Amino acid sequence: MMNVVEAFSASYAQARAKFLAAAAGAGLPVTSHVHPRTGRDGEVLAMDVVLDGAPDADKLLIVSSACHGVEGYCGSGVQVYALHDQEWRAKARAQGVAVLYVHALNPFGFSHVRRTTHENVDLNRNFQDFSKPLPVNAAYRTIHPLLLPQHWPPDADNAAAIAAFIQKHGPGAFQSAVSGGQHEFPEGLFFGGTEPTWSNRTIRQVLRDSAQIARKIAWIDLHTGLGPSGVGERIFACKDDQAALARARQWWGGNGATPVTSIYDGSSTSAFLTGLMWMSVYQECPQAEYTGLAMEYGTLPFPEVTQALRAEHWLNIHPEASPALAKQIKQQMMDAFYTDTDVWKDRIVSQARQALLQAVDGLGR
Repeated sequence: MMNVVEAFSASYAQARAKFLAAAAGAGLPVTSHVHPRTGRDGEVLAMDVVLDGAPDADKLLIVSSACHGVEGYCGSGVQVYALHDQEWRAKARAQGVAVLYVHALNPFGFSHVRRTTHENVDLNRNFQDFSKPLPVNAAYRTIHPLLLPQHWPPDADNAAAIAAFIQKHGPGAFQSAVSGGQHEFPEGLFFGGTEPTWSNRTIRQVLRDSAQIARKIAWIDLHTGLGPSGVGERIFACKDDQAALARARQWWGGNGATPVTSIYDGSSTSAFLTGLMWMSVYQECPQAEYTGLAMEYGTLPFPEVTQALRAEHWLNIHPEASPALAKQIKQQMMDAFYTDTDVWKDRIVSQARQALLQAVDGLGR
């Protein structure tokens, strides 16, 4: 077994190298969808895809990382460890489940320590029907100027104005306004875009290439940034379907695991969202029964995560910022989405491994 800590990486380039090496060690071919941009250090960026199992398997588990780029530091570690985990791989094979690893859905954000794509789009708000009017987030429109002030760090007046909004409307309304997604401010937070991003188009191609035969599909998408540190909230990741929710709770809610929560009934720490990535399964794989889960690992309290996001977005539109301030903001961003301690990494892999095994059992029923 691989040491858990060794599965994690300090850069996108290192993470990709470990993932490719793990696939090679397992004797598995890699399909690489090369990104049009380069990484922070000039490296090649790609969405790398590995299938562990029969191409014609009727049961498929998708395991993906870096939907929100910087969150790939966590998700990649889980994927690298899983490819070294012979017990887990044998269990999937015995149940007739093929496992599709999608490493770095958003490699640009992963490398550049951004949550967004190179188009400044939140990929998990980008899966809209762009032929129709897009959702309007009127509350975000109100607070956008406060979130991205002219100068950073914000002054006392800015802090007071945001505090007044929270006091008037409540912290839940503030979270929903900020993170619910918006399509009006291209430089703003949680921008869902006005057309499909490269990552949107590419993951759809992956599904068309690798998920057209399966009659049952499960998807575990790995995230960070919400909830108590090191705790993996299991968020229902399907359309609002009671049968699918019951199935997800049967698969993933037992054996001492945290309950499966939902954005539809208010039980999740996440706000209600639209344009979610896994909705693509319904469009690209209509032949399959789909059951999905977002594993959301906590890092820092929500106000600190929000502050890191604000700072990083401010930096993106203020390239003239001093190198010292830029370095500080990027470290703040890393800390908000990746806790670089052995204890945290152990907890992440342990919970992910349990969810992977449960998914295989569920698909095998």
